[in-house]
Amino acid sequence: MTQATNSNSLQEILGRIHDSVITDATGEVANYIPQLGCVDPNKFGMHLTTLEGAEYGIGNNDERFSIQSITKVLLLAQAKLEIGSELKQRVGVEPSGDPFNSLVQLEYERGVPRNPMINAGAIVICDILIELFDNPKRDYLSFVRKLAGCETIEFDLSTAASESSCGYRNRSIVNLMKSFGNIRCDIDEVLDLYFHACSISMSCRELAQTFSTFANAGSLVKTGERILSLRRTKRINALMQTCGLYDESGEFAFRV
Repeated sequence: MTQATNSNSLQEILGRIHDSVITDATGEVANYIPQLGCVDPNKFGMHLTTLEGAEYGIGNNDERFSIQSITKVLLLAQAKLEIGSELKQRVGVEPSGDPFNSLVQLEYERGVPRNPMINAGAIVICDILIELFDNPKRDYLSFVRKLAGCETIEFDLSTAASESSCGYRNRSIVNLMKSFGNIRCDIDEVLDLYFHACSISMSCRELAQTFSTFANAGSLVKTGERILSLRRTKRINALMQTCGLYDESGEFAFRV
């Protein structure tokens, strides 16, 4: 297959997917955070970045939105970059089989989250980053910008404030872990970093560029600069597959 034919085929695939789902009105926007409930449900975008650096997009692929739980992978990557295997002492690597914000298993396992992809795991990582950096919000945003190759990426402050105003379950989670000694920093500071990390606003294009690094063995596709070791990248990818879709991860792996 020639490069031109391959390019046309990939764009056509995106077009077919777009046409097949754009008229489906059965979905609902998330409403557990008030600001997310204001998002236009008719928005739809996709973007693909290949390991050769080619890009294909369709729909609202350049429109930014708060990345929410996608941020958990990037929090994990920064923590892995800083402390490596020490992270496993604070956060496990096993699928939970429970909803992303469950407290039941967390109490049974004495405040140690099953994996970094559930809320509790990401919150512990925020606690670790606060211990490591003088200005963790600034340093995390800089890390995300580097992966995305874009210096204009910012926190969505209105979404962060909205999530903070109703984050009762996350407050329960962090207090429970604090009672077991697995949160070491100030609870409000930990949650502030977590809510801001979830609020980061990115487009499909920027996310595709960001995650191409994980497909490219830990190196930036456009420059070749190594960000993560091959070993750490493999482990992050493994956690995305086994835990990244929460209690649907097994179903996705089986079907796809």
